[in-house]
Amino acid sequence: MNNLYIAPTASSPEIDLRFDARHFLIKGEAYPENAALFWGEVINSIRRFAEEDASVETLTVDVVLTYFNSSSTKMLFSFFDILNEKAAGDTPVVLNWYHDEEDDTIYEFGQELCEDFPDLTFHDHALQG
Repeated sequence: MNNLYIAPTASSPEIDLRFDARHFLIKGEAYPENAALFWGEVINSIRRFAEEDASVETLTVDVVLTYFNSSSTKMLFSFFDILNEKAAGDTPVVLNWYHDEEDDTIYEFGQELCEDFPDLTFHDHALQG
């Protein structure tokens, strides 16, 4: 499966899905004008990977978001739901959640993900401003 890279813009995050390395990165701000269009390619790619992947090697997801709007929130839940299903099988999925130590909103969203997707191995990383 081909890797997927989407360069960041002022309103959309960097997406780097390296399927061959089993490493995924979402970084930046996420408030694309058309969230369904932007995230659709990402979610379809991760879904197709999850369906085709037969390995039990660990998947690592690094998320370094500084802002996301409500439309992106829904799409992020879809993204993590697919990974949680993968983790509920026999593939460990590690979610590294990075946030500014003073950003309670991003921190709390990470905690919500931790509670809603219990099969993900969640690691919280507070970054100093």
